[in-house]
Amino acid sequence: MTATEKRWRINRPDEQLVKNLVDGLKISSISAKILVARGFTTIEEARAFLMIDEHAIHDPFEMHGMKEAVERINKAIQNREKILIYGDYDADGITSTTVMKTALQDLGADVSHMIPNRFTDGYGPSERLFREAHEKGYQLIITVDNGIAGNKEVQLAKELGMDVIITDHHEPGETLPPADVIIHPRHPDGHYPFGELAGVGVAFKVAHALYGEFPKHLLEIAAIGTVADLVPLLDENRYLVKAGIEALQYSTRPAIKAIAKVSGVNQQEIDEETIGFAFAPRLNALGRLGDAAPGVDFLMSQDMSEAMSMAEYLNEQNKERQEMVKNITEQAITMVENDEEIGNSQVLVIAEEGWNPGVVGIVASRLVEKYYRPTIILSVDVEKGIAKGSARSIEGFHMYKELAKNRDILPAFGGHPMAAGMTLAMEDVDELRYRLDKQARECLTEEDLTPVLDIDIPLTLEEIDIHAIEDVRMLGPFGTSFAKPVYGIEDASIQSMRKIGANEDHIKIQIVSNNYELDAVGFHKGNLADELTYGIKVYFAGDLQINEWNGKKKPQLMLQDVHTDEWQLFDLRGIRQVARWLQTIPLESATFIAFREETLNYYESLIPKKIQSYSDDISEESCMKYIVVLDLPQNVQMLEQLLENVKPSRIYAHFYIPDSHYFDGMPTREQFVWYYTFLRKRQVFQLRQHLNELAKHKGWSRDMLIFMTQVFFELGFVTIENGLAKVVDHPPKKELTSAKIYQQRAQQMDLEQTLLYAPYKDLREWFDLRLNGQSVSEEEQ
Repeated sequence: MTATEKRWRINRPDEQLVKNLVDGLKISSISAKILVARGFTTIEEARAFLMIDEHAIHDPFEMHGMKEAVERINKAIQNREKILIYGDYDADGITSTTVMKTALQDLGADVSHMIPNRFTDGYGPSERLFREAHEKGYQLIITVDNGIAGNKEVQLAKELGMDVIITDHHEPGETLPPADVIIHPRHPDGHYPFGELAGVGVAFKVAHALYGEFPKHLLEIAAIGTVADLVPLLDENRYLVKAGIEALQYSTRPAIKAIAKVSGVNQQEIDEETIGFAFAPRLNALGRLGDAAPGVDFLMSQDMSEAMSMAEYLNEQNKERQEMVKNITEQAITMVENDEEIGNSQVLVIAEEGWNPGVVGIVASRLVEKYYRPTIILSVDVEKGIAKGSARSIEGFHMYKELAKNRDILPAFGGHPMAAGMTLAMEDVDELRYRLDKQARECLTEEDLTPVLDIDIPLTLEEIDIHAIEDVRMLGPFGTSFAKPVYGIEDASIQSMRKIGANEDHIKIQIVSNNYELDAVGFHKGNLADELTYGIKVYFAGDLQINEWNGKKKPQLMLQDVHTDEWQLFDLRGIRQVARWLQTIPLESATFIAFREETLNYYESLIPKKIQSYSDDISEESCMKYIVVLDLPQNVQMLEQLLENVKPSRIYAHFYIPDSHYFDGMPTREQFVWYYTFLRKRQVFQLRQHLNELAKHKGWSRDMLIFMTQVFFELGFVTIENGLAKVVDHPPKKELTSAKIYQQRAQQMDLEQTLLYAPYKDLREWFDLRLNGQSVSEEEQ
């Protein structure tokens, strides 16, 4: 078996539904499987989803309060009131601010924007900033991507004489803020048909209402914020992103051209992954490290050189953020590995002074990936005496509910099942770790603590070709609620594999099944070359892509995980240098076994683990699931007994033997006759003086002559004393084969032929017979 750490869950789409979609929509079976796996059961539903267009956009005035908001904004424009767009410091907030500010500027408004600083003002409406806005003469504040929880601050704004329009998409509380208007897709008094808009989506709806027509020129910005905020890519969101990506690919906006360039992206190839993994992190880096307000200026810039300069700044900020995440992650891992109290807890709670609170959520995600345990990363502020941070969870541990059980030491927290944020007194960190560990032990099973890999599209190699992969691209954009598929290829075999890359830390595998082939590449998975063998059925999981090289296109699987349910044989025979094969064995999972005392003595200084000497009572309990057979047994029954007792999932066969006789062979009867006749003629033969001469004369090996002499001695044909062989007069009549030493040599030669020198395929078949409960001794064959 491979040492995959994941628990595979394979979903199998209904075959009849798949066939219906293939026939009705004329799409590939892969595309049909994806649609069925995502819940589409009829041709009509699937066609409407695939052919989505501007008709998917709902009337913005269906949103509660939209009429009043438009009237108040238009009044402010007409009266030349100063308007402040109050945003948020993430990519959704920056794009929301950009959309709203662009619309108001286009309509002639006197408008500015303000984004709170994560570190000095925190998330959402800030009393300090609202007072500052009042002092600067702003009469209308429009919040974007925030505000729904700012009851106290909005009340202050009203008391100061400012009007407030809230546009937000976060969960409303029991009591809404006393704003003049609240625009929210899930307003408790509203009936808007789609409630999952991002903050930028809500701002886009307001812009749509203000313009009186669909603002196509803002689609590219709306797409960035929608993808970045991980909202479901369904209904309006799907159209905003789908049309927005097309707009991004041909955008003349300087900021888009600049951010594509610094990201190393071909603008015509921008897709949802470009947004999620290239554009959004760069925009988010601003707010994670400092002031996010320049992000709006960047997106709205009309000057290419200015946009390029700002894009390079964003790029540098992102590099700084990446380095910061790397350093904090390494520190956190060191604390987990070296501090038993932290490392032994089922919920990792790690706190340190000076960590940037803007990146601790990313660090928490990294540790969940590594340890698959709920994780909280806290930044400690010693002066204020508080710890502030983020949590990420796993299935089975509802982070918000578990934190809620500790309200007495968590004065501020919020979140949902898989993520949360919190602030607590620094002296309560250890207590929080203790409590959460106790709670986790009550609700998490061993299975819960095993990472899950959901494979929703099982495929055969026959289904995979260039056309099918290109067909799948037409289903995009992929994202939340329409996830990019994880493909599974079952019961395939490995035709070839090799480590690639300068450090050989990647792998390339050629997969075969039913005469079809597929290349697979695994980045940072070079270890798989030491985990997999040939001649077994293997399961592969990953993403299908098109590899283009020298004008030729080929399907390629980007490996995510690999496993096999079959036992595996790793061939270490003939590799004399221990260091060469020892590094391929996972020492913590393997038991080294020696049949002979001399083998144990030879290897005990070379192998950094205790070697187990074979005995009849060796068992599964005394061995790991991987065994390393260091030498040949004295007989085949010993090895069969070992296999029966241990039932290993991996066998590393070394079969070291210091004195192989296989290639010397067994002397023929004619050779024995000649040598015995030679001795009888001499009566006495000086072995030490003349054995080498005789070997050279006959072209035989010295070892063969010694062996024949030993056979004659055991049968009583000669005596040996002080290197002198004397022929016995009237020796007993015995067959050569009756000599024990003759039998031992014959047995060893059979063993060597069967185990040491057999082709890999034959050796595997030999083991396979025994491991599958069909053990057959050599005598019975």
